[in-house]
Amino acid sequence: MTQLLILVSLVILTCILCNRVTTKFGVPMLLAFILLGMVFGSEGLFRIPFDDFQFAETICSVALIFIMFYGGFSTSWKAARPAAGKAILLSSAGTIITALLTGLFCHLVLKFSMLEGMLTGAVLASTDAASVFSVLRSQKLSLKYNTDSLLEVESGSNDPFAYMLTIIFLSAMNGTSTQSIPVQIISTAFSQVFFGVILGVAIAFAARWFLSNFNFETNGFDAAFMLATAVLAYALPSAVGGNGYLSTYMVGIILGNNPIPNKKSLVNFFDGLTSLMQMLIFFILGLLSFPSRIAAAWLPALTIALFLTIIARPLVIGLLMTPMRAPLRQQALISWAGLRGAASIVFAIMAVMRGTALEHDLFHIVFCVVLLSISIQGTLLPWFARKTNMINKSGNVLTTFTDYTDETDIQFISILVDENHPWAKRQVRDLDLPPGTLLVFLRRDGQNLVPKGDTIIESGDALVLSASAYTGQDDIHLREISINQFHDWCGKTVKELPLPKNSLIILIRRGEESIIPSGQTQILAGDLIVLNTV
Repeated sequence: MTQLLILVSLVILTCILCNRVTTKFGVPMLLAFILLGMVFGSEGLFRIPFDDFQFAETICSVALIFIMFYGGFSTSWKAARPAAGKAILLSSAGTIITALLTGLFCHLVLKFSMLEGMLTGAVLASTDAASVFSVLRSQKLSLKYNTDSLLEVESGSNDPFAYMLTIIFLSAMNGTSTQSIPVQIISTAFSQVFFGVILGVAIAFAARWFLSNFNFETNGFDAAFMLATAVLAYALPSAVGGNGYLSTYMVGIILGNNPIPNKKSLVNFFDGLTSLMQMLIFFILGLLSFPSRIAAAWLPALTIALFLTIIARPLVIGLLMTPMRAPLRQQALISWAGLRGAASIVFAIMAVMRGTALEHDLFHIVFCVVLLSISIQGTLLPWFARKTNMINKSGNVLTTFTDYTDETDIQFISILVDENHPWAKRQVRDLDLPPGTLLVFLRRDGQNLVPKGDTIIESGDALVLSASAYTGQDDIHLREISINQFHDWCGKTVKELPLPKNSLIILIRRGEESIIPSGQTQILAGDLIVLNTV
């Protein structure tokens, strides 16, 4: 058990380090997770034996729940609304047409059976939002014509349709239904969409009502509540034949675009959680792969990847977006940004686990397609955006997310004026206030007064000033350290403190007094120290 925990921690730490490297060079971080999994896998350097597809399916399916939920939760509907029509059309009709075209290609060219070809097309039909936006966010690329929002909504909402198609073709291949295939397709599609939408909306509004009317007594319980909501949003529709992923996405997008308490902290929590889930899925993909089997799957995978990238995706985009008068360069970029990722992996593992008799190695074919898509399309996406002149230099890709705000944070500062204060007996207009700082009100004899220019500051006044909050730019990080009598720094001078390298104490708050310290300044119990680390 101990060895396993050590291994897990080392893998996570390595993934984090890989993320820093890939971000610097513009390579999608998910590629590093796949390769790392291969290094640890059965035929890698560490030769960890792992071929438990059932365990992998369980873990990856749960991980996809949170990825889908956060995909909706982080999407700003305000930013996405202008492109929502195109995005939903691509995620629904576009996904279905892509699956059918790919299935026919596999059947006619690669000689797959018709149902196996269609299953392959369904598994590979959806695009991956995480892969696209890891590139856009790391390279700070905003796209013209609201294309970044379009890609986000399309990639976030097309997984449920690919899942629905995968379930339909798996059922047809396994012969689990007495209905004819056309009837089965219609009935399955209806139940998937109907229960997914109805229950998703119901769960979302119930959760919003609960969050608006109840306060959590313990910090962090709101995050636990959202986790439970995401799981319920998947499980309840799935239990009655609905599309759990569609429901989960809808719950996320409804909650994320409504005013709920602590939204900023929830976004940060799920951002970290889904990053971990993506690490897990792609690492497991690499762990499950066998390089010896990749050789046999490489040629059909390369053929499918080329067909998807050069023919199927551009054809679908052109067919659906040309009537909507989308510029050709926008269509070209959307076509190139159709990266395959996490959902395709989960659906491939699902197909292997359902006991379906497959003539071809579907898992390793999907593995190779995802690897090619992320490494080539993902890496070249910034270059392609520049070549098609689709970069919006004045835009901000972060506006597509619900935690973005263009408002300036305001902080309030209180000052108690005594008879020796330099502002005592002076008019407000004569005060030497820093630029951007305002005296918003003062409290005198138990009353709140709105000061005017000729208001005279009296001894005993409590002043409240406003200023723009520090935003944490330029790699400057501020920490507040509270000193008590037991703190190691208590009683020492500043020059005696074992400060970390490139750290500096910039302010000491002592009661109502703010001190700019020198090396001789002594640290006392009750001090609040502001530490700057660059």
